[in-house]
Amino acid sequence: MRAVVSFDVEMDAPPYLNSWRGIDEGLPKILEVLRDYRVRATFFTIGMLASVRPKAVYSIVEEGHELACHGYDHRRLDKMPLREAANNVRACLKALREFSEVESFRAPNLKLPPPLLHVLREEGVRVDSSVAWYKPPFRLRPSVEAGVLRVPASYPSSALRLPWRLLKALFPRGREYVILAHPWEYVELVAHPRPDLTLGVGKSVEENSRRLIAHLKALGYELVPIRDYMTSG
Repeated sequence: MRAVVSFDVEMDAPPYLNSWRGIDEGLPKILEVLRDYRVRATFFTIGMLASVRPKAVYSIVEEGHELACHGYDHRRLDKMPLREAANNVRACLKALREFSEVESFRAPNLKLPPPLLHVLREEGVRVDSSVAWYKPPFRLRPSVEAGVLRVPASYPSSALRLPWRLLKALFPRGREYVILAHPWEYVELVAHPRPDLTLGVGKSVEENSRRLIAHLKALGYELVPIRDYMTSG
């Protein structure tokens, strides 16, 4: 059985905050967890990070993780004209490919206009994770569309904020998982009118990440980057 550990690397809780504490403080914690458990993960990264925090992008690549595309600036691709959305994706790929090859993609908010699948294929993207079990159209299994393998995320990132007993119950042996998290969830964010943005973030997310990785390994799971999903197992 396989599982993927993935992170959407972006500014803090977009579009509600505009700080970068997740990158500056949360990302190093994530890399330490992965290093301790010898896990290679996938980091779906916004392209603008290449200019505002290039050392953060380098740190992902230098640790041997997969660098993947998350749009240039985390604007919703389904909320802009198709040509603009396609250019946004291309700009992200161009920026990130200065650091590493990029073969995987996840749209902001998991909202990918279907015509962009053809753009992804033309740009050399083989894997898309812009679908999920928990979000319409509720994809439960990988499928190939327009020549791109679409691998669904399993649970929203807020699952990592649950008490460990509840979180563990979500991950029995027998299914393949794509875990989704954000670096900003690994730090204590400032208070915000939307409690779902700050409730349970910080140290407990880091601890649950460690517990979950150890749990999956104990169950015999192989933890792989999402680009290796087709060739492992």
